Amino acid sequence: MQIRISIQEGAPIYQQIVDQVKYLVAGGRLRPGDDLLPIRVLAEQLRINPNTVARAYLELEREGIVSMRQGSGTQIAEVKSPLSRREKLKRLAPPADALLADARNLGLEFEDVVQLLRERESALSPKGV
Repeated sequence: MQIRISIQEGAPIYQQIVDQVKYLVAGGRLRPGDDLLPIRVLAEQLRINPNTVARAYLELEREGIVSMRQGSGTQIAEVKSPLSRREKLKRLAPPADALLADARNLGLEFEDVVQLLRERESALSPKGV
């Protein structure tokens, strides 16, 4: 599990952890039943107070993203996606804006960008799907 925190981001550290775990779950990099690192281990890796990690895990548990069991640690719960469709689209807006701006600067039409996206989607899709 790759969690990175940034003091410059402005968001509280526990919220950064919550957001990143949600993102990893939404992207399929963390699946139901996967174990999260123990609180102390993640706190040591991030060089932060264990209480901050505990707060993040409690928030994730309240939201139904993880389940915490005494003695068995913290696992990803059975959830569809912790990010709503609106949140997912919001995350894609900045790179979409950059792509459209680059295309405009290169003199490409919107239809060219759509065709490129279709080609890239086809190239990235697992074969036979």
